[in-house]
Amino acid sequence: MSVLFEKTSYLTEKPFHYCPGCNHGIIHRLVAECLEESGMGEKIAGVAPVGCSVFAYDYFNCDMLEAAHGRAPAVATGVKRAKPDTLVFTYQGDGDLASIGTAEIVHAAHRGEKIVTIFVNNAIYGMTGGQMAPTTLVGQRTTTSPFGRDEAWCGAPIRISEMLSQVPGAYYIERCAVDTNANIIKTKKAIKKAFEYEKAGKGFCLIEVLSTCPTNWGLSPVEAMKWLEENMIPYYPLGVYKDKGAEGK
Repeated sequence: MSVLFEKTSYLTEKPFHYCPGCNHGIIHRLVAECLEESGMGEKIAGVAPVGCSVFAYDYFNCDMLEAAHGRAPAVATGVKRAKPDTLVFTYQGDGDLASIGTAEIVHAAHRGEKIVTIFVNNAIYGMTGGQMAPTTLVGQRTTTSPFGRDEAWCGAPIRISEMLSQVPGAYYIERCAVDTNANIIKTKKAIKKAFEYEKAGKGFCLIEVLSTCPTNWGLSPVEAMKWLEENMIPYYPLGVYKDKGAEGK
């Protein structure tokens, strides 16, 4: 009998610690499949900082490094420059990348660092208490915005993909989601393309993935998927924001 589906070798046997309905498990699987299909063998290194991804070293079956909160791009830069033949990626949440790590991600993109960043946006600080993040939507309630985010007081939610697409050193920027089977397939294609660009020695690549946080949103997993579709995607439109490869550059 032919095998139709099997576990990728780039995930360990460790059970995920994520809450029921959290999309990190799906995204981990997609990243791991793309790592396996990259053909890079043991020449792969991932960097995860503080946040929901803090235990990624338990799940990805490759060399993993832990970084201080927000500093994953800086650590990844060091690894890539020391070992340029290694496939290097960061796996970061929005509380990490879009807040304390904003300087690191912007300057890594400006330098055109040849790394891939997987940016998981669930519009909240998922692991550290459900506080308002830079990506929290206007009116969205969190532990630090119990009456909803006030744009006049807090500003508008930051759109990372749109911002980084304007940076000259950025090579490929795409926003995806994992709320439907069709979007999951598109997300894997985007992640795979980013790794292919890195293998080819191109510049900085970031794949933003819209994700749910049912626990901190106070919703069931099914309700959370619907909330993402009805609220996050309209504000964070899916699609390619920059692709120098497609432009022939």
